Amino acid sequence: MAERQSALVAALVAGAPLPPGFDARLAGVTRAALLGKRAGEVARHWPLLAAGLGARWPGEFAGWAADRPTAGSIRDGWDLARRLAAEGGLPAAAAEELAVRDAAWRYDGRNAPRRRRLPALRRTGNILVTQIAGRIRIWVLPFPWKAKIDSPPATP
Repeated sequence: MAERQSALVAALVAGAPLPPGFDARLAGVTRAALLGKRAGEVARHWPLLAAGLGARWPGEFAGWAADRPTAGSIRDGWDLARRLAAEGGLPAAAAEELAVRDAAWRYDGRNAPRRRRLPALRRTGNILVTQIAGRIRIWVLPFPWKAKIDSPPATP
C-alpha cells in the first residue's frame, strides 16, 4: 500500500508515470491543480518573477516544474529564475530580485540556501547590488553596463 501511495505522489508532483489502476484524467486534473498551487506559493516568495512574466507565469512555471519534485517554493523560484537568466528570458525586475537574493544568500542549486557572511556584489543591467555585514544596498547606475572593455573610443 505504501509503495502505491508513494508512486501516486511521484506521478502527481514529480512527473513519474501513473501507477496502474488510477484514472489518468482525474490524475491529470489533480496534477494541474497541484502545479497551480505550487506556482502560487513560488509567486508569493518571488513576486517580481511572477509579475515580470505576467500572463506567461502559470505556463512557464508549469512547463519548468512538470518533471521536477519541489525543493520548496524559495528554491523552486530561485532555480527557475536562474534558468530563465541563463536563457536570456528573465524580466528586468526579476533579474534585480535574483541579484538581491544572490547577494544576500549562498545557494548552489543542491543544498539549502545559507546567509552570506562575507561581502558580496551582484550586477544586472544598470543595477548593482551590494551586501556588507548583512545589509543590502541597491544602486542604480546612470549608464547601461553594455560597453566592451576592448572597444576603441568613440570618435566625434
